[in-house]
Amino acid sequence: MEPHVFMAVIAGAAMHAGWNAVLKIRLDPFLAVVLVNAACGVIALPIALYLGLPELHVWPWIIAALLLHVVYYLTLTGAYRRADMGLVYPIARGSAPLLTTILSVTLIGEAIDLQARRGAAAFDRTALRLALICGLTITGFTLVDGMGARTAASPHLYAAWLFVLDGVTVTTLGLVWKGRRAIASTLSFVGPGVAGAAMSLTSYWIAVWAMTKAPIGLVAAVRESSVLFGAAIAVIVLHEPLRRERIVAAVLIVIGLVLIKTH
Repeated sequence: MEPHVFMAVIAGAAMHAGWNAVLKIRLDPFLAVVLVNAACGVIALPIALYLGLPELHVWPWIIAALLLHVVYYLTLTGAYRRADMGLVYPIARGSAPLLTTILSVTLIGEAIDLQARRGAAAFDRTALRLALICGLTITGFTLVDGMGARTAASPHLYAAWLFVLDGVTVTTLGLVWKGRRAIASTLSFVGPGVAGAAMSLTSYWIAVWAMTKAPIGLVAAVRESSVLFGAAIAVIVLHEPLRRERIVAAVLIVIGLVLIKTH
């Protein structure tokens, strides 16, 4: 991985943790997701229209990623209703890179040499199951995004239309599930929502672009550093307790990143 790609993915990881913190604002986590995705769609729409429509062979990848995103948002927000960000985020994000690496090697044939794993604290079993399912969906759409971006005319074209369709799909789901009145209540959180959207869009866009420049599994592993930023945000911003296992996890992540960068 080239140094500029590595640093871009690290920056994207920090922004990813940042937008997840927005989901813990005084608003139902799913409504926060609707707000963030709607804003992402609005931001991405002019770019998508400027770049034009993707070719037909790219649409199956976009649709597959879209469906996986829906499951991702539902499981992630379900877990956030039941547990702290500092507990959910490491499991959801941490379980994905290992699975992504294994599948990218076995299915795509990419060669990767890296090591770094960690444990997580026990908590609400439903939250744990949701976080693990969320991790599986992250694995799925990471692989789909990597292949989709590579088959598209450009990763920017792929990302732009994915964000537009994400915004439409999640907003529609929110209207059907929560109703217009609930969606209208999110307007008082437009500021945090737009900030979260900017971080989410930029972070994801970087990841999609990076997967056209480096092995998908390697990008997923470096992006795992978002767990480190997430732990810091959970403690400093959300005032969640600093537990020993989180400190150990942070140390292991740093060691893993050093191993990735030096091999």
